[in-house]
Amino acid sequence: MAKRIQFTATGGPEVLQYVDYTPAEPGPHEVRVRNKAIGLNYIDTYFRGGLYPIATFPSGLGTEAAGVVDAVGSEVRGLQVGDHVAHAGGPLGAYSELHVLPANLLVKLPEAISFEQAAGMMLKGLTVQYLLRQTYRVEAGETVLWHAAAGGVGLIACQWAKELGAKVIGTVSSPEKAAAAKAAGAWEVIDYSREDVTKRVLELTDGKKCPVVYDGVGKDTWETSLDCVAPRGLLVSFGNASGAVTGVNLAVLSSKGSLYVTRPTLATYAVPSALQAMANELFENVTSGKVKIEVNHRYPLAEAAKAHTELSGRRTTGSTVLIP
Repeated sequence: MAKRIQFTATGGPEVLQYVDYTPAEPGPHEVRVRNKAIGLNYIDTYFRGGLYPIATFPSGLGTEAAGVVDAVGSEVRGLQVGDHVAHAGGPLGAYSELHVLPANLLVKLPEAISFEQAAGMMLKGLTVQYLLRQTYRVEAGETVLWHAAAGGVGLIACQWAKELGAKVIGTVSSPEKAAAAKAAGAWEVIDYSREDVTKRVLELTDGKKCPVVYDGVGKDTWETSLDCVAPRGLLVSFGNASGAVTGVNLAVLSSKGSLYVTRPTLATYAVPSALQAMANELFENVTSGKVKIEVNHRYPLAEAAKAHTELSGRRTTGSTVLIP
């Protein structure tokens, strides 16, 4: 018997229940992991709230965790009981003491990476890897706009982009978050609660705008993001923190300068054949000190609902983890 978070209907944080359950035995190509730390991410609120569909109820929640291999399936190679591993994808259910998932979704952790670091960075760090290195390959000297620069993804992105030689203009909602983004390496920060983002971007880029805009906020920033992309530039809409973008008019892309738009997801990039290489690049940046992972908030697994409330209220910075 073990503990986990589950829910039987979509809704607010109050639908999350802390319950007993019996973990399954791993199938031939599966591994069971005893979680030591669990990542909290906006995508969790999308599943809980119904933005992303749930196949069956009751459902587990969470797609990111780090821990120790507890059992392995008969056909699993390269992993054994006792290995330190982490994941950022796969079947819902990471909000649990024990979690069974496909072995090819796990990566081995270097000794220098702690469980809390791993749980706080796998999804966010791999997201930054594919956004900066694959969706658009950021080059030295470029100026990019990143919304929510003081969030968990944003703080990693500010550091990584700076190491690549790029200038990050970050948007934030408060002076405290502005300070956090600047400390992480943002070149300039715009407090959208006090400043006109589009106007400020024009000033900072001498009217050229940005070749790429990274937008994980969604509905509230969509129009602003379009206005900040340089002609023939790319808008990367990779999240829905404020709600999903709907009613897109493709003609707007033409009128604003033949713009490109993409809506990527980590699952498309972090396929099993590429996952370990992506993770290795992330781990190298962290172990070398180029990217620091700040786990600023910790909650007992039983208080997952409270953690969701804080996350949705934008009262967190950096990474948040749940501890079983």
